[in-house]
Amino acid sequence: MGTANKIPGISGGVIALALNFYDELLNSMKNINIKDLLIFKFRNAFKDSNKSLLIYICLGIVISYFSTSKLLDFLLYKYELFVWSLFFGLVLGTIIHLKHKISNWNKKSISLILIGIITGLFISYLDPMTENTNLLFVFICGILSICGIIIPGLSGSFLLIILGNYVLLLVDSVNVLFDTISSVIVGDLEFMQSSYTISRLKIIAVFTLGSVTGLVLLSKVMSLLLTKFNDIIQSIIFGFIIGSLGVLWPWKTTNPENLNITRYMPEINNSFFIAILHIIIGTIIVIILSKYERPKAK
Repeated sequence: MGTANKIPGISGGVIALALNFYDELLNSMKNINIKDLLIFKFRNAFKDSNKSLLIYICLGIVISYFSTSKLLDFLLYKYELFVWSLFFGLVLGTIIHLKHKISNWNKKSISLILIGIITGLFISYLDPMTENTNLLFVFICGILSICGIIIPGLSGSFLLIILGNYVLLLVDSVNVLFDTISSVIVGDLEFMQSSYTISRLKIIAVFTLGSVTGLVLLSKVMSLLLTKFNDIIQSIIFGFIIGSLGVLWPWKTTNPENLNITRYMPEINNSFFIAILHIIIGTIIVIILSKYERPKAK
């Protein structure tokens, strides 16, 4: 899930839905007591949450930033078409898996699904903004980046690209944090004293604070919406995930300067058939995993 959150176009919430722990995750985050969290009373803050689930997810996110995401960066560099094809298949399998979430297939639900699809496609084709280091804007980026976990189909990393701060927050600042930790371990304190390092550490701290704030607040909002308007929200989410396939379209090029995406139709060659095979594999993986859903407690 941590790896998925870093890759533009992939939503951690979709991973949670595909593996059937989204509801439990949402409830655990909703039940976090913000007041106790702010005054560092962690036992009280998390007493009504599934602490084990949250610990494992947080641990997985941290580890992924320095391990699996690095591997994925390498694979995207070497085999970009096939990696995106696999992701496309994973989300396609999730869509097939989630169709049972729509309890009533009628004009209303189909209209809401279409609204979700159009919204997802609209976001997919937005042009990126320029980089902004203003700390208030960074805080807002932190809140929005966590949408990928709370709102399935909405990639937090892709939103950061649209906001112009993907490289700043998930590449430059994370690398500085990693180098700072390494410098502390080896006793090299000069690296920490540079103005660039201090500014990036300040940015990553504000971004983290925004992410935690968004995680708690958005989970409460989404939980309330699912309680009061479950059928409506499920239909919109279903459509939104379908619309997010526009971001994941495997045949595309990305401008390294502004991360703008250009999509194109594939040529029929060996790479095309290998890509189709990866799409099928990704779809089958989710369908197989969905067979092992844990039954809900009575």
